[in-house]
Amino acid sequence: MHSYSFFYWGPLLFKTKMLDKDLKKCAKLCSKQSDSARGILAGVIKYEQYVNITKFHKIMEPYFVSFRDCYKHWYGTDLHKKIVTLKAWVNFMRPGEFNPPHIHTDCDLSSVLFIKVSKKIKEEHKAFVERAGAIDNIARVGPGSLSFTFGESRPYTPNSQYFFPEEGDLFIFPANLTHFVAPFLSKAERISMSANFKVG
Repeated sequence: MHSYSFFYWGPLLFKTKMLDKDLKKCAKLCSKQSDSARGILAGVIKYEQYVNITKFHKIMEPYFVSFRDCYKHWYGTDLHKKIVTLKAWVNFMRPGEFNPPHIHTDCDLSSVLFIKVSKKIKEEHKAFVERAGAIDNIARVGPGSLSFTFGESRPYTPNSQYFFPEEGDLFIFPANLTHFVAPFLSKAERISMSANFKVG
């Protein structure tokens, strides 16, 4: 066999699992009574409310350490610059609601954390995937799925990543990376928390 090299390419999509104790702290920041964030967001979601960025940032600090480590492995250089939380908000997603393909502007990084994922939504997604399993891409973009896309889809050049989020899943990604959240039909509510960050 010949020796070879390969190269990391494209955006860094970071995924980790938030500790239960930190997830509970984030859950306490969620309230439908706080200021609405709907006017600036792309989501077709009735309840999108701001959260306290000082408290949220403090919870996120150890995860920024992990992100920096991942960044070093991906790009081969340290991320020395400070990460500043600009905005954070909670999404109370209900049946039929969704986030269309979009990016985040006026920031460098974004994140999404899944705080509550109903068993009903999990069962709906599982049933959908089993029905559509032969059609790979359709199966992946099932009810409640989170998708990221980068560039054009071409042979031997996959341009998408698909996930069905579980409770505690935390993603950090470039703010200009296109992403979207598919709707679900189950009579349940899913709670996620998103944020924008400036680096520098």
